[in-house]
Amino acid sequence: MGRLIDVENLTLKFDTDEGRITAVDNVSFSLEAGEVMGLVGESGSGKSVTAKSLMKLNPRNAVYGEQTKITLHLDDGPVDVMSLHTDRDMKIVRGGAISLIFQEPMASFAPAISIGDQMVEQLQIHTNFSKAQAKELSIEMLDRVGISDAGTRFKQYAFELSGGMRQRAMIAMALSTKPKLLIADEPTTALDVTIQAQVIDLMKDLVSEFGMGIIFITHDLGVIAQTADTVAVMYLGRLVEKGTVRDVIRKPAHPYTRGLLAALPTLDDIDAPLTPIPGDIPSPLERPSGCVYNTRCQELLGPRCAREVPEFTQVDTDHRVACHLNDPKGGAQ
Repeated sequence: MGRLIDVENLTLKFDTDEGRITAVDNVSFSLEAGEVMGLVGESGSGKSVTAKSLMKLNPRNAVYGEQTKITLHLDDGPVDVMSLHTDRDMKIVRGGAISLIFQEPMASFAPAISIGDQMVEQLQIHTNFSKAQAKELSIEMLDRVGISDAGTRFKQYAFELSGGMRQRAMIAMALSTKPKLLIADEPTTALDVTIQAQVIDLMKDLVSEFGMGIIFITHDLGVIAQTADTVAVMYLGRLVEKGTVRDVIRKPAHPYTRGLLAALPTLDDIDAPLTPIPGDIPSPLERPSGCVYNTRCQELLGPRCAREVPEFTQVDTDHRVACHLNDPKGGAQ
């Protein structure tokens, strides 16, 4: 279907009272139309900050790196996101080419405005639709995401809907402008297992129907195994491994990825103890030198891990890892 977005050397820092901290460090990836990419890591890894960076939605104290480049490939030609500075300029990206679904839709919908009125308002901002046309499309989208009696739900408020239905309404709202890229930020975390499965199935159907790309952000590799085509593993603002879901889950090459997989419960042996990753993710204010994972890694090579930032090396055709263990130069020096 063609390339959808290229992200090159994405670096994002925040000016704080304690000094300038690095939230995202030299992140690069590409996404094809129709592809679902999982972005995985613990809380505090920088996943949501990375996603918001693509739409320049981070707060005013955010500072992008000079080498950062974000290119959206649209029907009318490529768009250099970093060259867009005003809210008017960003309309082509925010809610236009890119839509964002948040983890908790109850916090995203205005509580005193009906679901329908919010959907209509969004459409009138981003399209030339009349109010009647916007209402018709909104009801159609609510129906398309599996909400029964969409005309009635259109008039209701967020608190009148169940958690799963709110999430579906949020997806309908995000899709109503027909974005090229959908960013789903932990969209299933607050849902029970049954509703979670329904939302995952819905997102798969939408990829097939609309041909859009999806960046699916989660801390759960189990969800990614069901949903994504490719996966990028993130730790403390850096990508440490990326590849096809099949390769990364079956043959994890980074100690952090292996740790995330070991922490997942299995149905084969329900009595087996879970193996958490030792320690906590460091504060960005105390960012380790060298490999950012070296303070928790159980497979340290030696001083080199704390001194040198590992480069990405090839594991397989579509599988790359940033770890000295896979460095052909090798050694613990």
